[in-house]
Amino acid sequence: MARNALSEAELILVIDAGTTSNRAMVFAPDGSVRATAQRPLTQHYPQPGWVEHDAAEIWQSVLACARHAVSQVGGAARIAAIGLANQRETVVAWDKQSGEPLARALVWQDRRTESICAALRDAGHEAAVQGATGLVLDPYFSASKMRWLIDNVPEVRAAGEAGRLAFGTIDSWLLYKLTGAHVTDAGNASRTALMGLAGQGWDAGLCDLFGVPQDALPEVCDSAGALGIARSEWLGTAIPVTGVAGDQQAATIGQGCLTAGATKATYGTGAFVLANMGDAVPASQHRLLATVLCQLDGKRTYALEGSVFVAGSLVQWLRDGLGLIDAAGETEVLARSVPDNGGVVIVPALSGLGAPHWRPDARAAITGLSFAASRAHLARAALEAMAMQTRDLAEAFAADGARWTHLRIDGGMSANDWMAQDIADVLDIPVERPGFVETTALGAAMLAASGAGLFANLEAAAGAMAGQRSGFTPRMTQDERGRRIAAWNKALGAV
Repeated sequence: MARNALSEAELILVIDAGTTSNRAMVFAPDGSVRATAQRPLTQHYPQPGWVEHDAAEIWQSVLACARHAVSQVGGAARIAAIGLANQRETVVAWDKQSGEPLARALVWQDRRTESICAALRDAGHEAAVQGATGLVLDPYFSASKMRWLIDNVPEVRAAGEAGRLAFGTIDSWLLYKLTGAHVTDAGNASRTALMGLAGQGWDAGLCDLFGVPQDALPEVCDSAGALGIARSEWLGTAIPVTGVAGDQQAATIGQGCLTAGATKATYGTGAFVLANMGDAVPASQHRLLATVLCQLDGKRTYALEGSVFVAGSLVQWLRDGLGLIDAAGETEVLARSVPDNGGVVIVPALSGLGAPHWRPDARAAITGLSFAASRAHLARAALEAMAMQTRDLAEAFAADGARWTHLRIDGGMSANDWMAQDIADVLDIPVERPGFVETTALGAAMLAASGAGLFANLEAAAGAMAGQRSGFTPRMTQDERGRRIAAWNKALGAV
């Protein structure tokens, strides 16, 4: 659709609140991007294993990006609706009266609540929690973070005692600031460990188990539809918010994985694989997560998920922590400059191991070093770790009856052709990559467009807005694949 054919308000503004940056993008109904703005987000590491964000900075950054993007397309009168995608599990506590945060946000990567989770595991609660929520007892999820804030931040505890405490994930925080409504969608709610997969709202028993006051939590809503109205003071006119999803759910939708069995992997700060499981509540026997993909008209679609904690952040560490590279793009050139990894294997457990291992105590290992090892070998080993971590997940999915026949990949790292080919080689299945790899924002745009009535349903929005794909087919020999797997498994034993 040509720009001059657009009516006054057919564009979709998407807010993509990520872990390391915040963005705003404006999409047309054909899926093309008309404007974008981005700002980095400050990372706070007050202690080893602690990761925090400033919730006020997130809001101000998001607002600045949204205003800049809207200005690029001629103003808010051209925006039909707002969609929101967010980093998941990160927890904000704020005062319902002042609307201001009471502490720094605890980020999904934060591991400080391991003792809370261990106590619950030792007390025999994990099986019941996993049966109800699809989640394991791990600091990754929101509930233990909320408990920690109540126990350790006097302002949060006092607000709770006074009935002024609001808890939410980043979507809830931004929706509150934009619209004044305290809401979340079912997909984000399913990542807290406080909502049963088959239940309609918060589970009183889970709230009691974690010690989280239910009256501090947001209302659970659909992922598309009337979620609130962004006040005119923010962008110049009132605009409905009609789509919201956690980043990985949004990316799954943006990849068009709308039928049971369709699977995607997103390679960003971490790596996240989701397989659409349809309308049946899934249960994993192999340490994967069951989650809500989206809820539309009160009906839920579910997914199995495998979460890897360290992906792009490993490359960032090579750049910023070790100074081995000047830019992430160098890794592809370096990987191609050597015939193999020189025996070097990196297990990137810089913040523990996620699925299917779930070892918060694990620490990263670099094995096979010799005087012959160069920074090219380290860069190649870092990229190879992405395929190996994905393979561990593929084995778990297959054991749960969800074997992959092909994989759709996205996220910033997936632009690396060498890595995309390596994933196809190690998995021994075809890999597809969209021309527009930032499918998180695209999925939020699809939800918002369908929620605003620009399309009859989500399937129609996905059909109109999805772009072209490129493919990678396996070409690694079975012997080479076997050697890679054996070296990886040996290195895993060192962490």
